[in-house]
Amino acid sequence: MQMHYPSGWKAYELIDSGNFEKLERFGDYVLIRPEPQAIWEPFLSPEEWRLRADAHFNREQKENYRFGEDAKGGWKKKNNKMPDSWQIDYHHHLLKLTLRLALTGFGHVGIFPEQANNWDFIFETVSSWRNGTSKVLNLFAYTGAASVVARMAGAEVTHVDSSRPGLNWANQNMQLNHQNDIRWVYEDALKFVKREVKRGNKYNGIIMDPPPYGRGPGGEKWMLQDKLNELVRLSSELLLPKQRFFILSMYAVGLSAQVGLNVVQSHFQVENPDFGEFYLHSNKERHLPMGTFLRFRG
Repeated sequence: MQMHYPSGWKAYELIDSGNFEKLERFGDYVLIRPEPQAIWEPFLSPEEWRLRADAHFNREQKENYRFGEDAKGGWKKKNNKMPDSWQIDYHHHLLKLTLRLALTGFGHVGIFPEQANNWDFIFETVSSWRNGTSKVLNLFAYTGAASVVARMAGAEVTHVDSSRPGLNWANQNMQLNHQNDIRWVYEDALKFVKREVKRGNKYNGIIMDPPPYGRGPGGEKWMLQDKLNELVRLSSELLLPKQRFFILSMYAVGLSAQVGLNVVQSHFQVENPDFGEFYLHSNKERHLPMGTFLRFRG
């Protein structure tokens, strides 16, 4: 099992974490956001957090928040210099990416910084393929960073998400990076995959970052523990046997990296996949776990 953190960031920094929150710098702005896994004491004092932060997300107090549910609440800004939306750059080796960030009502800002480790993997893998056009499917694709990276590397990309605001945001990220022709699909991911299997479609790469729970456009209920095995099984029918990659990320309290490994090895004939935990590195040595991953290529 591996432990990976995104070493390529210059515009992002985890400054400190604790008391169910994290203090982070995104470009020029420092934010305080909820973090259910930060059960320890912070390194810095509350006063230092307050002085550094440009905005603080105050969550509604719900007992089950600490068990992994999304926070709901609102942002409190220190002053009017903090915008509602801004941009951030991620440059690592040949990958040069610009992404739109914004303050949302759930405490998200439009990226999960730990996923930069996967962006590097996608860009390096797709860029290395020289034989014909490659096709990449991104499920639960959120604001589309991985979709844009795959497109920048030369793949034909299908981006699937059940949130119209998320699709609009992803389209803005595509345009920021001077890309085009990403296929946008507004649909429940599992329904889409079932249809693709029936159609006989195939992909060189499949990316999935399923939420612990949620609902699709038609009210479809999603619970990770109930649906993941079926989703991975169907995905195994879509992935080509050669010139391929597969990425599974999970941020669900209580599900270990071994769970993802067992599910994937039930359906893919692959030896020694890369699997483990992502974390965000902090100079204060309060490193923050950010879920599990499994990936392979060949």
